[in-house]
Amino acid sequence: MMRGRNGAGRTIRRPPLYLLSLLLLCLPVGCGGLHDGDYGRIVPDGGVQQTFESYQPDPDFNYYISGSDAQPNAILGINKDYILESTLWKRIEMTPRVLRDLVTHMKIEAPIIHGFVLLNHAGDRIGVWYSILSATTWFRMTGNHTIVVATPELHTYEKRERWPPERMR
Repeated sequence: MMRGRNGAGRTIRRPPLYLLSLLLLCLPVGCGGLHDGDYGRIVPDGGVQQTFESYQPDPDFNYYISGSDAQPNAILGINKDYILESTLWKRIEMTPRVLRDLVTHMKIEAPIIHGFVLLNHAGDRIGVWYSILSATTWFRMTGNHTIVVATPELHTYEKRERWPPERMR
């Protein structure tokens, strides 16, 4: 090891340059294993929002809710070619009337709700998501046509930013 002196006159040990270089080369490889292409993207989509708010469920999707049956934290639609692995999502038979009731009750608590599209690692549209902006999630492909989608936190509506803020009321 190389030695140097700090301002107090003590000898400090520095690792050889080749060890630092090796560490810097291995770091991206090690972190690359954390994201191996199985995670998809969730992208805001005004068309999805319009579809939900005009109460038009897509017949090619299976629909699920998270949270209360009357006022869910999120509505998830997954293409019927995919299987959702979860015991936390509740599957529902979606009709225009059911969708109208869900959206109407969600908007009582939060007037602005957003639509998102779920894209797999290849950029294919595999699902839709409808929730308030603070209801965050992620999803991961666990098999060729199998997906895991995280549910939003409980009490999503209570944790959101209120408008106007308390200090302005």
